[in-house]
Amino acid sequence: MAKAAAGAGSADSSVADQLRELGVKGVLVQMAERGQLLALRCEMPQCYHHKGRGAFDPVTTARTKWAPSRDHYPILKSAGGKLAPENVRLSHTECNQRDYTRRKQIGALLAKGKSLAEIAETLNRRNVLPAHGTNRWTAAMVRKAYVS
Repeated sequence: MAKAAAGAGSADSSVADQLRELGVKGVLVQMAERGQLLALRCEMPQCYHHKGRGAFDPVTTARTKWAPSRDHYPILKSAGGKLAPENVRLSHTECNQRDYTRRKQIGALLAKGKSLAEIAETLNRRNVLPAHGTNRWTAAMVRKAYVS
């Protein structure tokens, strides 16, 4: 696994150069070139990489969990969000997927009129992994996961 972190590589290595070294193209590189990405680190509210927010695998033809990914934020792609600097944050592919899956699960339960406490109970019963450092979902965690 390649590791790239803020300040990794040569002293003059820019975030855009670090992204290119990982095989990233497109909006993330453009954002870095414009000074809109300040560090090569997962920007998701919850990062799940065991080596931390700054560890990324190179982009390859085979899908990898820990490659850099463009996360549509704050407007999800499914809600019409576009890949534009004002609607993108850098994430790991896995962190992005977990966030999306959680939002879908929580949104469906909210649409059924469930309370945040009821949703937390449901997620715990379904063994949905909660945030790092915790072992159970709470109503506050559900709210934060859904709106962040």
